[in-house]
Amino acid sequence: MTIRIACLQLDIAFGDPQTNEQRAETAVQSAANEGADIVVLPELWTTGYDLARLDEIADDDAVRAKAFASRLAQTYGVHFVAGSVAKKTAAGVTNTMIVADRSGQIVSEYSKLHLFQLMDEHLYLQPGNEPGLFSLSGLSCAGVICYDIRFPEWIRVHALAGAEVLFVVAEWPLPRLHHWRTLLMARAIENQCYVIACNRAGSDPNNVFAGHSLIIDPWGEIIAEADEKPGVLLADIDPALVKEVRARIPVFADRRPHDYDEAAKKFFKTY
Repeated sequence: MTIRIACLQLDIAFGDPQTNEQRAETAVQSAANEGADIVVLPELWTTGYDLARLDEIADDDAVRAKAFASRLAQTYGVHFVAGSVAKKTAAGVTNTMIVADRSGQIVSEYSKLHLFQLMDEHLYLQPGNEPGLFSLSGLSCAGVICYDIRFPEWIRVHALAGAEVLFVVAEWPLPRLHHWRTLLMARAIENQCYVIACNRAGSDPNNVFAGHSLIIDPWGEIIAEADEKPGVLLADIDPALVKEVRARIPVFADRRPHDYDEAAKKFFKTY
């Protein structure tokens, strides 16, 4: 049974949640009309990287984003990986992914673990500390955010917990497009899972973004790739392929975690 995925590669209006909600709903409707089962938005899609104004524009406990995701999931009958938003909490602002199933229930909130210092995230955001595991209609999924993909040990945690599809939401800059494509293919190959990566398009006052949202199969083959312009990227995936690939090359069965731990203790002192 195939599942149709739609990555909504938006050009995000800098610091303007209302405009971005309008753009997102139009794109969700378009994807639903194309038969999408799961719809994905990019990172920080409500505000962009207007970090200096987060005290003013961040979403208190992500209430607005969760209501938006729930409403659109129900209205259009789609599972909704609703990108990530700036979530204001008592401890500070987090960069938090919201996931709603097609009934409108919020099934996951994942806050970005690794903060990207080159874009000043560490100055304005607090890191999360929980994994991004969730299920959609029995499909085992995980969600991570942008810079997280540079940490294969974090992605492996999710694969070892059973994730068959990895959703990546991002605002990845154009100068490092080669890294984006290469890292995503590597994460798919080494974890033998689908990788669904939704990046933003366009620019903000400080950055030009890469676009090139990608849908990659468990062999590391690119099924579909967007260009640098706003648009909807569609492709069908077959979850049965994950089990087939993992059976063909039994990477998980051949792991030697005890030896890794012993080597870390003996030679590296830290891991």
